[in-house]
Amino acid sequence: MSAAPDPLRRRLLRIGLSATASAALPLAGCAAPAGDAPAPRRLRAAPARVSLLGDPWPDTDVWAYEGSVPGPLLRVRQSATLRVRVVNDLAAPTSVHWHGVRLPNAMDGVPHVTQPPIAPHGGTFDYAFACPDAGTFWYHPHAASHVQVAMGLHGALIVDEAAPPAVDRDVLWVLDDWRLRRDGSVSPDFGSAFDATHAGRIGNTVTLDGRLPGRFAVAAGERLRLRLLNVANARIFALRFEGHSPSLIATDGMPCEPHAPDGGLVVLGPGMRADVLLDCAGAPGATTRVVDEFVARDAYEVVTLAHGTGRRRAAPLRDPLVLPPNPVPVPDLARAVRHRIAFTGGMGGAMDARGMAAARGGRGAMRHAWAIDGRSATEHDHRHEPLLLLDRGATYVVEFVNDTAWWHPIHLHGHSFRLLSRNGAPLPRTLVADTTLLPPRSRGEVAFVADNPGDWMLHCHVLEHQASGMMATVRVA
Repeated sequence: MSAAPDPLRRRLLRIGLSATASAALPLAGCAAPAGDAPAPRRLRAAPARVSLLGDPWPDTDVWAYEGSVPGPLLRVRQSATLRVRVVNDLAAPTSVHWHGVRLPNAMDGVPHVTQPPIAPHGGTFDYAFACPDAGTFWYHPHAASHVQVAMGLHGALIVDEAAPPAVDRDVLWVLDDWRLRRDGSVSPDFGSAFDATHAGRIGNTVTLDGRLPGRFAVAAGERLRLRLLNVANARIFALRFEGHSPSLIATDGMPCEPHAPDGGLVVLGPGMRADVLLDCAGAPGATTRVVDEFVARDAYEVVTLAHGTGRRRAAPLRDPLVLPPNPVPVPDLARAVRHRIAFTGGMGGAMDARGMAAARGGRGAMRHAWAIDGRSATEHDHRHEPLLLLDRGATYVVEFVNDTAWWHPIHLHGHSFRLLSRNGAPLPRTLVADTTLLPPRSRGEVAFVADNPGDWMLHCHVLEHQASGMMATVRVA
């Protein structure tokens, strides 16, 4: 990277094991809400060229939905039916998973589990499902995800409340990172043993809405509903809004009691979302920073909030914003059945002999670097029996144990769970999510009602970990 021309060097990051990046983020636009559509909306996956770096750099070859990165923003009202026809014009099979949506199993988008892969060179699949919960969700492939998501296949899905809360602006930020070469092209080193056994594919260029930074304009006193979505393969963001007091109002699309984030940091692992109420507190003409402090010694500025010369109001609002609850069933903890699931492997962990051999196997050797309860299943290897057999309608408390040296965002399909504890200590408030971020050598309890029948994926959303063994199914029947 040191030989990169000056303009690109300002954009591309030096990275090592610390996995940091530096770039500012522009605004992602929001489409107008829509209800049920009489015909499915087309979502075409195909190669495309987009301007990731801007002038004077050439466009970058990517894979994209409808030619854009991120893909089109899909937006429906709560309880409405989303209908999408996916057309696969890639040279590889694909699918679309609707991340965080509590939908019927047949619509979950997991090849060889809920549907056949969508064939390359023109294959199609029609998705149609009601959206029971309002909130911030997203869509992405569940086929060779570590390649297809990193190449640009992802987009946001917003499900609006029947009566959306009053804010000055509803804003979506899609946080991503890219591993780019000096000419601005995507590095083709997918599936490396190093990425598989360490932190995953950490990029060197951070974007929002597929673009490099620009200042984000706000007005003094303006109230924003800021929807944050992390679509990166492996990067974890811990955002500090300097000079501001953000309030978390939803986690993974699920409303929560408004509260200040722990330590003032909004933390998002891959696949995770947060809705933040942000009252712009700067004076007219002031600038303040949003900084990623996930690796404190290598903190970097993500974006500058630039307050214009005018005022939205004389002083920022002080009253909280409470979102209406979603109809997620409440766990009956007194009658809960308990399970413990251990995640193992990776460099510095208990990799088995097969994993060590694979790690030495060179490029593309990603198999069996990780395991869930001793089982190591690669992304499309679903020959194993389900990890858990769950009775429909019963409550389960599951303790996730991270017995590795690395962070893991653990994601469950088809359900939302209540976060109960971390390392044995109860959490101070009720939070509902579909992904829980486990630090190294930690454990956390979640509770949920197994109300959605079918075989559902349980996996790490560091996509290189998912592809190399940290993936399983649970069956609800």
